[in-house]
Amino acid sequence: MSLFGKIFGSGGKGGKAPTPQEAIQRLRETEEMLAKKQDFLEKKIEQELLTAKKNGTKNKRAALQALKRKKRYEKQLAQIDGTLSTIEFQREALENANTNTEVLKNMGFAAKAMKAAHENMDIDKVDDLMAEITEQQEVAQEISDVISRPVGFGEDYDEDELMAELEELEQEELDKNLLEIGGTENLPSVPSTSLPSKPAKKKVEEDEDDMADLEAWAAN
Repeated sequence: MSLFGKIFGSGGKGGKAPTPQEAIQRLRETEEMLAKKQDFLEKKIEQELLTAKKNGTKNKRAALQALKRKKRYEKQLAQIDGTLSTIEFQREALENANTNTEVLKNMGFAAKAMKAAHENMDIDKVDDLMAEITEQQEVAQEISDVISRPVGFGEDYDEDELMAELEELEQEELDKNLLEIGGTENLPSVPSTSLPSKPAKKKVEEDEDDMADLEAWAAN
């Protein structure tokens, strides 16, 4: 059985294909297993390196054996690094594919819901419904107008007559104001003191004659 067959199980005839969630979980478990193997190899590499340094030239054979094991561990570690990169890439691609699948699934679900909502609707029905709503609004407005109209008889007046009556009232008010302005009640009062009277013309002439006689006597 291949490596992928061991990881994901048999995919032969009649076998059920794994779900994206199951495959993603398997890949994550594999990543964890390889990460633990990495830690183990890194520790072994450090241990063999210390062994080689410890023996050195004093025990050349043991030092060379330690370096050989170190090289072998490093090779395994490099292979694991490459495998982890491949698995990580595959897991991310599968997660993206799973996300796209879920998005499309939800969009399809929403489309079915929208189709069900519009199942008994078409353009003609919508137009009829809107026309009926408009008609009922007009009826409601007419009813509101009738209810708000004053109740009684003989209340239909000629607007021209009302305007003429209003103009007459305004003219009467204007005339009244003009009369109040032209009356004497608002004029200032007459001074109570008497002014000096002007001397009579005859009296002035007599005084002038007396003055002339006085001047003539004084000259003689």
